[in-house]
Formats: sequence, C-alpha cells, structure tokens
Amino acid sequence: MTFFAPALLFGLFAAAIPVIIHLLNRRRHRTIQWAAMQFLLKATRESRGKKRLKHLIILTCRTLAIATLVFAVARPLISGLLGWGGGNVDSIILILDRSASMESSTSGVSIRESVLNRVRESMQELGNPRLILIDSATGEPQDIPSPDVLTELDATQATDTQADVPSLISRAVDVIAEQSTGRTEIWVASDLQAADWRPDDERWNAARAGIASLPQQPVLRVLGLDPSKDTDVSIKVLAARRSGDDLLLELELSRSSTSQAGSLAVTITVNGVSTADTITLSGQSLRFQKSLPLGPGSDGGHGFVSLPADSNSRNNVSFFAYGAQQPARTWLVAEPGEAAEYLALGSAPPGLADRELERLAPSEAHRINWDQAALVVWLAPLPQGVVAKSLTNYLKAGGHVMFFPPADDSAESFEGVSWGALETAPKGEFFILKEWLRDDGPLRNGLDGTAIPAGRMKAIQRRTLIGGDSTPLATWDGGTSFLTRKFVDGGTAWFVNTTPDYAWSNLGDADVLLPLLQRTLDLGADRMGSAMMAAAGSRTAVPGPGELRSRLDDFSANSGLHEAGVFRIGERVLAVNRPAGEDNEERVTSERMDVMLAGTKYSLFENAAGGDDDTLVQEIWRAFLIAMLLFLVAEAILCLNPKPVPGRQAVAERTPQPVS
Repeated sequence: MTFFAPALLFGLFAAAIPVIIHLLNRRRHRTIQWAAMQFLLKATRESRGKKRLKHLIILTCRTLAIATLVFAVARPLISGLLGWGGGNVDSIILILDRSASMESSTSGVSIRESVLNRVRESMQELGNPRLILIDSATGEPQDIPSPDVLTELDATQATDTQADVPSLISRAVDVIAEQSTGRTEIWVASDLQAADWRPDDERWNAARAGIASLPQQPVLRVLGLDPSKDTDVSIKVLAARRSGDDLLLELELSRSSTSQAGSLAVTITVNGVSTADTITLSGQSLRFQKSLPLGPGSDGGHGFVSLPADSNSRNNVSFFAYGAQQPARTWLVAEPGEAAEYLALGSAPPGLADRELERLAPSEAHRINWDQAALVVWLAPLPQGVVAKSLTNYLKAGGHVMFFPPADDSAESFEGVSWGALETAPKGEFFILKEWLRDDGPLRNGLDGTAIPAGRMKAIQRRTLIGGDSTPLATWDGGTSFLTRKFVDGGTAWFVNTTPDYAWSNLGDADVLLPLLQRTLDLGADRMGSAMMAAAGSRTAVPGPGELRSRLDDFSANSGLHEAGVFRIGERVLAVNRPAGEDNEERVTSERMDVMLAGTKYSLFENAAGGDDDTLVQEIWRAFLIAMLLFLVAEAILCLNPKPVPGRQAVAERTPQPVS
C-alpha cells in the first residue's frame, strides 16, 4: 500500500491525543486513604478488572478512529497489482506483450490498449516513477519520459508476432543489474496465453536464478487480462501449392470455445482477384481444401484469405504465396525385395507426373539430397553415425521420414526409439487393426467424411516399438501400435511396425498403403513450399544485409517488420503470418505460474479487458472512513451505562451504606 499524499501521515501523531487526555485525567484526582472505604473496595474488587478492560477498549477505539481518519486524508492507494506492503517505487519496468492475441477487444478496446491506459493512470497516481518499457516484439528496453506518450510509441503498437515471456523477464533482470534502478517493480502485461509464457521452457530456471541473484530483489506484478472471445473466429492457411493449372489451398477455421457455430463468409483473394464462399463451422475447428483455377503460364503469385471482422481482427486474415509447380520427390532407402517394390509403387504411382522417386541401398543413404526430399521412406536398420545426424537435421528442418521394420533383429536406436522383437501371430490367426484416428494423421477420413478401410488390415508378423516420446495413431487388437508419430522439432518421424510384404501383412494393398504414403508425401511437399512462408518476427522474415523489403499484397499498407502480409525481401517472396501458437486458447493457470515463478515476490492480478476497473491502482480512502465510523460507533456503545438488573438493585439497597 502506498499513499497519494504521504506527507499527511505525520497526522498520525494526533492518534496519541486520547492517550494523553487519559493520562492527564488520572493526575487530576488525589487518592486519600479512608478506613471505611475498604468495605466498598472489597465489594467492588471483582468488577474493577472488567471496568478497566472496558476503558482500555474505549481508549483504543478513539485512538484508531483518529488514525483511520489520517489514513483516509492521505489517500491510500492499493490494488491487486501493487498489493499490500508496498511503498515508494523508484522504477517500473513494463514488459508489454504485443502478440497478435493481445488484439482481442471488448467494446472496441483491445487488451493492449486497455493495459496501456491503466498503466498510464497508475503511473500518475504513483507520482510518475521512472518507467522502462520492454516490448515483446523487439525485446529492447527504452526509457519512457512520460506515461502520457505510451499509446503513441511505435514500440507499443499492435503486431502479428508471438511473445517470449521468460526471455523478456530475463532481459528485465539484466536492466536492473546494469542500471541504477533503485527500488524496482516489474510489471508484466499479458493475456496469459500459454504459447507466449511457455510454462515448460527450461529458461524459467535461469529467470528465477537471475531474480534471486539481484542485491535488491524486485517485486514482480503480473497483470493477466482475460481476452473477450465471444465472437472470435480465426483462419489459417496451412499450405498453398500448385496442382497442374490449379492452386490448392489447405485452410483451417477455428472458433473460440464461447463462439457460436454457424456459417461464415470466407473471401479468397489471388493476385488481386477475389472470390467468396460460405463455410459452415459446426465444431471448434474445420480443415478443408479449396481449389482455384490459375490458368496456364502462371508460375507464381500470392494472395490472402480473410473473414469478416470480429473481436480480434489480427486472426481474421492469413496470407500465402506460391511458385512454379515442383515435383514431390521421395527417397526410398531399402534393399531390393517385394516390400521395396510396393513402397516404390505407393510413393510414385504411375500417371502422377508430380511424384518422383529415388531408390538407394542402405549403404548409399549418404547420397540423399536432403534439400530436395519431400519424404524419406526407410526400410532398413535404423540409421547410425553421419547418416543419422543428417537425418536428424532434416527432421529439425521440417522433414518427414517413415520407418518400416527390418527383417532381422537390430539393436540400433534413433532419437530414443528402437525396434523390438519380431512377433508372429498364432498359426491360422492374424493381428487385426482395431483402432485408428479418423480426424488426424495419414489414416484420417477424407474431406467428404469417407473413412479409410483400415479395418481390413491383417498382419502375420510385426515388430514392437521401444522407447521414445511418441503418439500411437493406429493400434492392433491387442493394443500394440501399428502407426506411431514422433515430432522432432519442426519435422515428424513416422513408424509403421509391419511391412508391405505378404509374408508379413496385406499392407501392400492400396487401401491403406497408398493414403499412408501419399498423405505423408503431401505434408513433405508443403514443407518444400514453406520456403515461401514465414512467421512474423522470425529471422526469416527480416531482410538480410543489403536486402530491401516491400509489401506486395493489397490487404494493408503497413509494411513493418512485425506485420503479416506478402513481402518481397531481396529476391525472395514470403507470405508472413502470425505464429501458429497465437490461435491457441490455452492460458497459463495460477498453479502453473506458482511453479514458473517459485521463490520470487510475485502477485497475479487477473481482470477482464475493457472492464469497469480501468486503473491498476485504486484509492481506498472510503474504506478507512467506514472503519473510522465503526470505531466511533463501538466507542459510543461502550460508553453507554447499562441498565441495572432488578435483582442486583435490591441487593444493593440492603447493603449498609457508609456514614459520611
């Protein structure tokens, strides 16, 4: 708690006036010993202690009444952000989340605008201590001469980027250590989106250690404003690629948990030409494809997909760019045999000109051109040495690898995963595929809802998968995984525990093998096209030395480094979009924040954006006036003489009175 007029607290000395008066009244009476009084003193000795306690309580009420009046006149300031026990603050470090999700608005006021207004008013009420701003887009600290200019700075405007809260807090700690900031408080203004706070990031250990190492540990105040998502629907371009003379867009619509389902008008603009369509969104999200004719001779272009405005305009548009059609190339690493033939046929079926295949023996795997590989199919013992390292780098760059088990036992492991023992079904019986995800992975249902006939899968032989942080997408009747997915940074490793050899299974039938390979190959082809896509604020979206940056689309005229859009950067054409995590509704809970900020002096202030409380600091003098009134009422009640009890009055009348 702090005060708007702390000088008036000297008035607390007036609280001693009732005590002084009480002591002076005691000195006004002289005590004279009188023999007959001993009988009266003996009669009233038992009630003297109660009267003394009563007088002390009356004296306390009078003293506290004066003290609370002085507190009220000094205008105390308190809120969930500042908290009790505060005092004069020399410096405030404001960490401002400028991510795209901060543009969710209520009554036309975004979370970002709301928090800036609250900080400005709070700084004025605190006497305008030194203000240092660290925004999430640049991460650079800057002194703000006056809180009145906060809303006018470029460093406080909206962006399409993502925040990195643990690194921002560490940056604030560096500022405190490097500069003479005095008694400092760190204010973190955010919507508490989990993608921005990264609660599982190991850098929280470094942030806590940095705070603990400071000679004067700062107080950390977290202003977690809750976004309004009553009418929030987002759209995202997952992939954009040419297919013949058509442009194939893979799109995803998502709505907040509180938004109502219904039909949405989706506008697609390609090279300045717009078309509109109505999409019905009944669930929380919907993935769908749109095919648009481009005509011959169109090697490249760009555009965007947009929705009508709602509570957050930043997620109502997504941009794309495409180039000349490139064939999707698969590299098959396998020894010759029946299984290898079926894998080659499923990777590059006859008649598909945009599919190419390169076959290599396991000993030749080092010859893979990783930059051209849309998919690597591996039917051999798991890679080791230099090849394993190259394959890991390929996965980290967003590649896709599908592993099939070798015929012979092997002890090799890759990314913590290894093949187990060979299992053979009892004679005359088969392993039957029982469960598979119908809304995710290569075996998902088609866009029209048609299911893959994976239930026809039968196997005689299979290998178990051992270790690794992976997710089963399809399982046999005994619970053993048939298809397992393991993410490796931006890429995916797929493990299928049987082979398309009829001595093993009927996977060679096109019912399962063809969609399994072709859908994974499409994901890899999207990676090849992703060279034309980047996240706002990433290094890819920033011009290199000597490169110029200009905006190509006509959706907006803004061309800042932290804006979404289609840009020409040097010789590159990039569709820059908000990071995928900005569409995630998950927020950090107070329990997880207790873990992240364990051992620090932090407090969490949660409130709704655009609410009635527009300031982080509130005056509570009215509460002190009410307390003063209560103390005075209590003092008055205690001063009243109680009515005598009839029985006790009769006894008093029969008591002999002393002779005067």
